[in-house]
Amino acid sequence: MTWNLWWRFGDHERRRPAILSVLRDVRPDVVGLQEVWADGDTTLAGWLAGALGMHWAYGPGSDQATWRSRVPDSAALSCGVAVLSRWPLHDVRVYDLPEDPSRSALSVTVEAPHARVPFVTTHLSVLPGSARRMAQLEWLARHVASRDTGDHPPVVVGDLNAYPDSDEIRRFGGMLTVPFVEGLMLLDAWHFADPADPGHTWDRRNPHAAAWVAPGGRIDYIHVVHSPSRHGRVQAVRRAATDPVDGVWPSDHAAVVADLSD
Repeated sequence: MTWNLWWRFGDHERRRPAILSVLRDVRPDVVGLQEVWADGDTTLAGWLAGALGMHWAYGPGSDQATWRSRVPDSAALSCGVAVLSRWPLHDVRVYDLPEDPSRSALSVTVEAPHARVPFVTTHLSVLPGSARRMAQLEWLARHVASRDTGDHPPVVVGDLNAYPDSDEIRRFGGMLTVPFVEGLMLLDAWHFADPADPGHTWDRRNPHAAAWVAPGGRIDYIHVVHSPSRHGRVQAVRRAATDPVDGVWPSDHAAVVADLSD
């Protein structure tokens, strides 16, 4: 599963139990989260993991000034990405993304019963134009290629802030144009979705999304490295968090959930 949790924007205290409710309903084995807050000794990822009985890791970018300038009383706050997992996490690494140290990638190994799964979650820059995201996705592709141990295809999830037909997403997938890394193809799990569902994770039905000028679209992804392995084959994919919980929209994004083979 992948889900952007909208940091400390809006009424984050009312949104917190709504976020937990969605995760309890979906019951993901592994979830990559974006815009996760930490405030002093409290981390949203840790609070969620404690309530769900999951392992967790958190990775903020090294530059928090941009995030802190957007909300009041933010001196102790940080914003980052996180992984929650039903199984232990090892080899935890946090990286700043190229050209934007406020954005990070968190790379872990999930010690699942059937395989050691390389898993990466990230949140790309949102600025107009694709040049910065192109550099970030090229770095990400090279990192993923270095993490492929052959035990299980790497899984990459996140808010990529780009539509599926954008130059940067096509290069990252490597199936429709020249890939960033020769021979590396990353399969977009949404190809296995109901063809009638456009998969909008930035959905203007959600009032938090509708308040912005950007049109609706799919900007959150689960990618799996294309591999002959029997592990990690996409069996189904769907959205979650597409409606309010007890009258509260948990985030401005919908989530993506994929079922992968053991």
